[in-house]
Amino acid sequence: MILRRCALLLAAGYLLFAASTIAFAEDKPERLFEMRTYVANDGKFEDLHKRFREHTNKLFVKHGMDLVGYWVPTDGPDSENTLVYILAYPDMESREKSWKAFMADPDWQAVYKKSHENGPLVKKVETKYLKPTDYSPIK
Repeated sequence: MILRRCALLLAAGYLLFAASTIAFAEDKPERLFEMRTYVANDGKFEDLHKRFREHTNKLFVKHGMDLVGYWVPTDGPDSENTLVYILAYPDMESREKSWKAFMADPDWQAVYKKSHENGPLVKKVETKYLKPTDYSPIK
């Protein structure tokens, strides 16, 4: 009996948490998401990860970009050279402003130059802009 009551209390607590999370997401203003896919040059994938890990992420945050997440494919040839990441912004104007400031940042320019000493890290970049659906838990 006590175990059943504990289970019911835990379930009720989880449902309240889930409902508040969904309601909170619905109350958020809609953002613009940018999904970028980088295909690294041969032998440069770890260098690309290192640049993001040690430099790029900090500079993205410095220039007002919201880091949503970073992924690599789990199998196939893309898993050896492909990085996918998503950034978020209030709108396209904010995105343009952030990228302009990022590209002009002397710290980024120095990191970029240093990372290209033995050739470019990336051979292909694909960008897609995404907007959340009305039922998306992330806005």
